[in-house]
Amino acid sequence: MDLTFLSSQVFHAPVLQQVLLAIASIVIAEVVRDIFHVAGHFWEPLKKHHMVHHRVYRRDLSVISMDTFKKAQWSHDIPEAFFMLAVCVPLAVVTPGLGMWVGCLYILAFLIPAFARAQGKMLYTDLTHEAGALTTPPGHWTVNRTYHWRHHFDDVDAYFCGYLTIVDKIMGKALSLKGKTIAITGASGTLGRALTRELTRAGAKVIALTSNPNSEFTDAVKVVPWQIGEEAALRDWFESIDILLLNHGVNDNGDRHFAAVQRAYEVNAFSCLRLAELFLETVNRSEHKALKELWVNTSEAEANPAFSPLYELSKRTLGDLITMRRLDAPCVIRKLILGPFKSSLNPVGIMSAQSVARGIVFLAKRDFRNIIVTINPLTFITIPLKEISQSLYFRLFTKATKRSSITTNSTNAGSTEPVTDSVTEREQTHSQV
Repeated sequence: MDLTFLSSQVFHAPVLQQVLLAIASIVIAEVVRDIFHVAGHFWEPLKKHHMVHHRVYRRDLSVISMDTFKKAQWSHDIPEAFFMLAVCVPLAVVTPGLGMWVGCLYILAFLIPAFARAQGKMLYTDLTHEAGALTTPPGHWTVNRTYHWRHHFDDVDAYFCGYLTIVDKIMGKALSLKGKTIAITGASGTLGRALTRELTRAGAKVIALTSNPNSEFTDAVKVVPWQIGEEAALRDWFESIDILLLNHGVNDNGDRHFAAVQRAYEVNAFSCLRLAELFLETVNRSEHKALKELWVNTSEAEANPAFSPLYELSKRTLGDLITMRRLDAPCVIRKLILGPFKSSLNPVGIMSAQSVARGIVFLAKRDFRNIIVTINPLTFITIPLKEISQSLYFRLFTKATKRSSITTNSTNAGSTEPVTDSVTEREQTHSQV
């Protein structure tokens, strides 16, 4: 049997072509919808009509006024659907076959309910505005209630997408950092300072969580001291924090004594895990599911050799347990997987800390859940494969249980010396491959 012939017949079959066109037509319809929505915020002739839609809902997405709700259907939802048809129908007319017409039928599934809602009927079809508490974190590739809630009550100039999040990702509007309170551990290290500058530039209010008593920052940055083993002291701070960025760590440069083993795991894994759980415990209100996030610097060593075994082992432990925690986390958890950057402790680093920080912010705004910034092309393969396979493994062989309060009174693993933020720089020294 000629497999090449069969393959060519399958992939050039008219049926498959029309199926692909049907999928494309839906994506095009959603992109057109999002363009119309963006125009409703920045083009004055549309803006005055679209803003009626923003006056409809309370913070729990319940309707303030049914009359205003009906008016919003006429001023926003119905014109939006007609605009989608105006673009997609001509495309369907000039495209052979029926595939592109699927997008038009898809649009009618929004237009008809919009007419009904304008009469006060079929209110259940307004899925992203369903009233009640938020129950899940924001969607990643598709828009859910929590994602859209942020458009109304976090930043009206972000989160524009209606169902697919493609346009927000392209525009850098899938996560707004404007006005967010972000706490960073390891803040006085080279990367910590670079992140502080970039996040401040993005409109965030930064809190530097530092174990270095001599750290100095600009007046715009609030400094909060802490030490390994004293994580519980930060619990009250976490109540008012939107994003916690765990960026501290240690590398004992090849030491394999038991004290070094304890120190590596205590600092790189267990301290981060305690802080993570303390922060996740503060996600206790409906809006916290939309606003709070946990970012964890797990390093390239999570998946690739770092030529420092204890560093690799402890970072992999952290990365694996964060992957497991993601399965039932109450908010978004992002991983920062970073390559080598130049610092006083890593003079041969290829990247600058500022460029790494800039890359982190760039990708975060586009809602990357695994933020990879590196010169190592293998990392872009090994990390996704590891994340997918381990997430599936954990999902199959673990089960969610009610979490109890964690103990946070452990000591600094055999060492009485404070762990300074400069160890974050030493982490990158061994991430050169």
